[in-house]
Amino acid sequence: MSVDKEERLQKVIAQAGIASRRAAEKLITEGRVSVNGQQTSKLGTKVTSADEVKVDGVPLDGSEKKVYYLLNKPRAVVTTASDNKGRQTVVDLLADVDARVYPIGRLDYDTTGALIMTNDGDLANQLMHPKGRVDKVYTAKVKGIAKLEDLAPLKGGIMLNGKKTAPARVAIERVDQDRKVSFITLTIHEGRNHQVKDMLQKVGYPVEKLRRDRYAFLDLLGLQAGDYRDLTHDEVKRLKKGDYRYMRRK
Repeated sequence: MSVDKEERLQKVIAQAGIASRRAAEKLITEGRVSVNGQQTSKLGTKVTSADEVKVDGVPLDGSEKKVYYLLNKPRAVVTTASDNKGRQTVVDLLADVDARVYPIGRLDYDTTGALIMTNDGDLANQLMHPKGRVDKVYTAKVKGIAKLEDLAPLKGGIMLNGKKTAPARVAIERVDQDRKVSFITLTIHEGRNHQVKDMLQKVGYPVEKLRRDRYAFLDLLGLQAGDYRDLTHDEVKRLKKGDYRYMRRK
């Protein structure tokens, strides 16, 4: 069991993947849980990593059940587990999830869109490693009437902060002549801070709004801002295999 501080017994059982928190409470009240060899039926019991917890005589194995979610991150939310400024975090949006999840990668405070949340460190490392080359597709609302010739340098890579970006795919989705704004789709596989904003700024199109529409093959279909869903078994399997190809869903 891995608990760094005192936590409620039912939460620890849920985090170990034994049962949901509500089901864990039932296990406790039924007398099926022991702490340090003593049977307990008190829901308020708190334990730490120094305590031995058993369910039906079987010790917790020390590992949380791996969980995987796709979140449609809204604006004005930070992509961290906690924030010293008191701002809402992406973890706050999954408050009813018992596992201690964290985001894979990050989205800026004012950027919305697809974000994977998990407690699987191995998968997180795989997806964030530069060799993974995971496509991330963004739609940017930019100032100005975009022209393909201005965006062309992005396809070959441009210098940002002394380092050249990898080639990107770019397209103009639509242009609003009256409002003097354009909507551009940009696909990259890198993950530098503010990269999409900086790339478009560099070619003369400041970003007003930015949304990540897709991460690998995972899109936002059916998810409103702030909503999340479980990844399916097949989706998790594909991610672990490194099969990131996108197939449009109906």
